[in-house]
Amino acid sequence: MDFLTAILLLVLLSYMFVLIILTYWLSGESPIFYKSLRSGKHNLPFWMLKFRTLATDEKKSLQGRRFALGDFLRYTNLDEIPQLVNIVKGEMSFVGPRPLPIEYLLLMSSEHLQRHRVKPGITGWAQVNGRHLIPWQKKFELDLYYVDHVSFYLDTRILFKTI
Repeated sequence: MDFLTAILLLVLLSYMFVLIILTYWLSGESPIFYKSLRSGKHNLPFWMLKFRTLATDEKKSLQGRRFALGDFLRYTNLDEIPQLVNIVKGEMSFVGPRPLPIEYLLLMSSEHLQRHRVKPGITGWAQVNGRHLIPWQKKFELDLYYVDHVSFYLDTRILFKTI
């Protein structure tokens, strides 16, 4: 279901892809995509794709690296559209724990690693129950709740709460 829905959305949103890419090109901002090595199901690494929302000059502060198009994409979550490619490739799902950078694996307890029993998702139980407003430990608890209670009903509930 993830694969077919992602293909359909890629086709339907192809105009948005092209529009965003043209806007990057016209604004002179490059590169267009941000790739980040993340840990997926069974701790397998994969390159998660997003539209880049920060300038690449790492000498500047985080605030100094912001630019208008990036702010807009982040605010509207349109920066996540390229993750549909990750879903088509089978690396991600629409719903699951958000994929964390691969470096975090070394910092996780065996309990926290249980979040990798399922594919990571674009949205998840932790995202619809607080997102950035909850502490890390609570996010892990919500991720583990999801892993232990995966169901079509819970996925549907998360998708509707995301919208």
